[in-house]
Order: sequence, then C-alpha cells, then structure tokens
Amino acid sequence: MNELSITKVEKSSFEVIEAINSLLSQLVTSRHIYFSEYELNKIISSESSDIFLLYNEKNIVGMFTLGNYITPTGRKYWLEDVVVDKEFRGKSLGRKLVHEAIKLVSSNGKSTLMLTSKPSRVAANRLYISSGFQLKETNVYKMDFE
Repeated sequence: MNELSITKVEKSSFEVIEAINSLLSQLVTSRHIYFSEYELNKIISSESSDIFLLYNEKNIVGMFTLGNYITPTGRKYWLEDVVVDKEFRGKSLGRKLVHEAIKLVSSNGKSTLMLTSKPSRVAANRLYISSGFQLKETNVYKMDFE
C-alpha cells in the first residue's frame, strides 16, 4: 500500500466526480445514482456537509460524507456514504475513514456522531462497534420525495 491521505473536497473536477460515482455505485447496488458537478458544488459550498476522499497516492480509493446540524439538544453529526473501492477492501481502509471522521467530530467539541448501517452489512457493523459506536435502540423512518 502506498502513501494514504484523507482530504476534504474543496474543488470540483471531472476526476473527483467520476471517482465519487464509481464509489457510490459500489455502495448503493439497489438503484443507479448519478452524482453531478452541481450536487458536488452544493456540498462544497454548504456549511452543513462535507465529502472526504481517501487517496492512495493520486488515486481515489474511498470516501465518506459528514453532515452536521444544531438542535436544542446539541450539535449532531451524521456519518454517511462510507465506502472503500472493492479493489482496496480488506486493508483496514474503512477503519481509517471512520477514525478520521471520529477525529474531525471530536475536535469540534461536545457533539454526537451518528450513523446507520443495514444489519446485512456484517463487516461494516463490526467496524462501527469496534470503533466505539454503540447500537442505539430506535426506529428509523424515512420518507422519499421525488
């Protein structure tokens, strides 16, 4: 494994958009997602979300999204879209991504970091538990708007 680095996306490029779309296609297999330059620029300019990319030398091999908002009960962060390219799995790179997110959130003071993961994603769930996350007994509801 060559030199690894994790960097917040601050500028849109064809290479970044292409890599994000490739990673998203590996993460979400139930439907096709196309992530556009417009959507990336919205995230880059947002104060409530950031995308971080894992580089192996100059190649993008993983990513995560970190969203945040403030409520009367405190600042909340959501860890989303954690994915490592299939060619680089099994090398603890998912752990590196999760620990970077934990480090970023913990450096911002009192807050809560949350995530969701399907029970069928056994390795991911093991990673989250071994990284210090606790299973929260709750029901998650969603409503999709097209």
